[in-house]
Amino acid sequence: MAKVVFLPNDEICPEGAVVEVEPGTTVLDAALAEGIEIEHACEKSCACTTCHVIVREGFDSLEESDELEDDMLDKAWGLEPESRLGCQAVVADEDLVVEIPRYTLNQVSEKH
Repeated sequence: MAKVVFLPNDEICPEGAVVEVEPGTTVLDAALAEGIEIEHACEKSCACTTCHVIVREGFDSLEESDELEDDMLDKAWGLEPESRLGCQAVVADEDLVVEIPRYTLNQVSEKH
């Protein structure tokens, strides 16, 4: 089992959370199983950026992103070198520390 530590996010998980998951679980599925409602507008099909997360620790344990994910990430708000789509980032056998960005493009567009 690996642990995914979700850092506090004011709106989605103010206290943060630690989730134990089996290797092969996506970061998004780990969050949803814990009741952390990360947006996933495309239903986990790698067709949007709403599940964008930043892997603060353990990034190198993830399989490399593919071209489709990279193309999607180029459109994400607050993109960082350790950014991944939660629906595509598969937990291996190393613990992860994950930050959920403050905004997604859907949230930004809804607030204007």
